[in-house]
Amino acid sequence: MRRASRSPEETRALGERLGAALGKGDVVACVGPLGAGKTCFLQGLARGLGVRGDVTSPTFVLVNEYRGRLPVYHVDAYRTASLTELVDLGLEEMLHGDGVTIVEWADKLRPLLPARAVTVTIRGLGDEPRELDFEGPPDLVAAVSEAGH
Repeated sequence: MRRASRSPEETRALGERLGAALGKGDVVACVGPLGAGKTCFLQGLARGLGVRGDVTSPTFVLVNEYRGRLPVYHVDAYRTASLTELVDLGLEEMLHGDGVTIVEWADKLRPLLPARAVTVTIRGLGDEPRELDFEGPPDLVAAVSEAGH
């Protein structure tokens, strides 16, 4: 399913709707170029999961953990060089654990993603409107389309 976003607020709102529908063990894989709005979308996603406070991209630490209604693991694979490096970080335990795992630059670890992962591909840069494509379990993808626009 494709959704359009004309502002960072709309991008966050799409993330928040998906976040509200996520449960234990769910994985959201975000793909898009630098500056497309992945972190903006994931901030909304975290808000939908009940995370309070700032959500920032963990580019230098690779994983941030937040507390919401479930544990939220925010993984940034941008600086990783191999799947082995991600496995060594404990990624597989996160992907199959009791929380929700959200991954930026998920195209770098597609072989590790569970079949039930929701993939969000974001297109657009600068002041351009964004297009967000959602693929994954119909119940989760539907949550994005139910409210709003």
